[in-house]
Amino acid sequence: MLHVILFPFLSFLFGCNEGNKDKQKTPAKQVNSVIKVDTIKKVDTIKALVSTPLNYDTTKKYIYLTFDDGPQNGTDACFELCKKLGVKATFFMVGRHAATPHLKQIVKNIKNAYPQILLANHSSTHANGKYHSFYQHEQMAAEDFYLAQKTLDVPFKIIRLPGNTSWVREGKLRATSLTKPVCKILDSVGYNIIGWDVEWNFNHKTANPVESPEKMARVVAKTLENNDMNVKNHLVILTHDRMFRNQNYTDSLAKFITLLKDNKNYVFETVDHYPGLKKLN
Repeated sequence: MLHVILFPFLSFLFGCNEGNKDKQKTPAKQVNSVIKVDTIKKVDTIKALVSTPLNYDTTKKYIYLTFDDGPQNGTDACFELCKKLGVKATFFMVGRHAATPHLKQIVKNIKNAYPQILLANHSSTHANGKYHSFYQHEQMAAEDFYLAQKTLDVPFKIIRLPGNTSWVREGKLRATSLTKPVCKILDSVGYNIIGWDVEWNFNHKTANPVESPEKMARVVAKTLENNDMNVKNHLVILTHDRMFRNQNYTDSLAKFITLLKDNKNYVFETVDHYPGLKKLN
């Protein structure tokens, strides 16, 4: 999201759903300064984890709780809460945010918590906040994801694009005209791309949640009722780690999760079990 010299928590300035607001074009030379493509090779990480295929219960509705932009202030709180409440969740992480030994250890802890918690790829730079320019240079953008896959040691080829909800699964591609070129490149080398169906919004000045946990639970129920999602009965929820960095908002997350858990028709899953993904192992 931001240049490596900036502390990752300044990502308050950028939201993951603001990609189409950046209309200024950045020259290729400037974009190339973000990462040196000729020094990056597409190297798969060693697959130490194995994702077991899931037999879906057609009477249930599947909830995929996801957190973007870690490691940052709030990641540990979300991680520990999900473990405590016994729910599955996915953390889409940014390579350059893992800038210290402590932050790298958070990434490692999340990876090692699988199958309850899944580590996934959210790019190396988060486009440095210049989403439009980032996606206009699709090969450069693809290299940014390859670098994150390597430096974060992400176990599976699962990506969320910064600033844009796009989808790539086996034989299916759903993307805007802006992101379609990079989606095609990533698709060609075996990546799955996960968007979202519902977002818990945050104030971009304070990074605090906008909706109450009760309202978000109603949004989830209504979305499932109306079948307003990418795949029927499979709902992906987008949140951001930093929203829950303070105890009162961590409590809001706990309340939200508890409200969903109270519905016995809901099943929490990690996104490696989202329907129709390419083979992960």
